[in-house]
Amino acid sequence: MLNDLFARLRLATAPAEIEALQNGIWQLWLHSGDGALDKEMEVGMRAMQADDLALAIRQFTKIILLNPDFTEAWNKRATAHYVRGEHRASLADIAETLRREPRHFGALWGRAAILRELGDYRHALSTLNTLSTVCPSLPGLRAQQLSLQERLEEGETPA
Repeated sequence: MLNDLFARLRLATAPAEIEALQNGIWQLWLHSGDGALDKEMEVGMRAMQADDLALAIRQFTKIILLNPDFTEAWNKRATAHYVRGEHRASLADIAETLRREPRHFGALWGRAAILRELGDYRHALSTLNTLSTVCPSLPGLRAQQLSLQERLEEGETPA
């Protein structure tokens, strides 16, 4: 089912269709196959929504220790680290996410955003180019690619 959704995502061009396909993929990613672990995931996500990032990180770490192959736990912890401004920790968790699911569009988008913030435009663009193989018509993707390409061509470096 996941492969089918990704195949359809690659071909989708309408923003509403892309969003619906991404939502379907997220729903599959959020389920570990273990009801107790899924409840733990819900606790972590509620903590993030309540801006209790320390609790969210502890919760996602607990899940990762219980099931290191649960890709979405790595991704959610990466997000919590990012929101806390912990770019290095976020990038490490994104790497683990992508090792388990190279098509993870959320992790790819997040990695590109962090790299752009850090002024690593070349790797940010490379990440967006990878993302374009997953979802070529993702709204905003082409504009981000062009912006980074222009920065690289102008030789712009971070302040």
